[in-house]
Amino acid sequence: MKAKEGVIDILNKVLTADLTAINQYFVHAKMCENWGYERLHHKVRERSIDEMKDAEKLIEHILYLEGVPNVQRLNTVNVGEEVPEQFKLDLKAEQDMLKLLSDGVVHCTKVGDFTTRHMLEDMAKDVDDHIDWIETQMETIKQIGLENYLAEQIKKDG
Repeated sequence: MKAKEGVIDILNKVLTADLTAINQYFVHAKMCENWGYERLHHKVRERSIDEMKDAEKLIEHILYLEGVPNVQRLNTVNVGEEVPEQFKLDLKAEQDMLKLLSDGVVHCTKVGDFTTRHMLEDMAKDVDDHIDWIETQMETIKQIGLENYLAEQIKKDG
């Protein structure tokens, strides 16, 4: 099926953002693991894997629309040196992704590509969930303090 005008470009922009997020979240997860924050490591690693699944869907959809997935392009991978900075950078990445997806939904509606629109809307719901989780963590840190928050992220012995 041939893509409607501009759809492949939008999908490749979303793919670039996903590929960037995969790397950013994976590094953040490994840093948390190295610091001993097992609970946080698992949650952030899970988000990286969610982004991989999204990238796979995007690649499949681009190929279905007879396009070529651009997997060579990445945006800047921003690495936080401490947990609060990681949350701040991840929140920015998710907010940027939500804008990109929203713009894609509008474009797909305009050109009549409702299958791609639906896919982007589903991805936007997941991004909303990620944003909510990050904002909750940031608020929790504000309320209970960083040390108390991080103490809860350490793996508990059996």
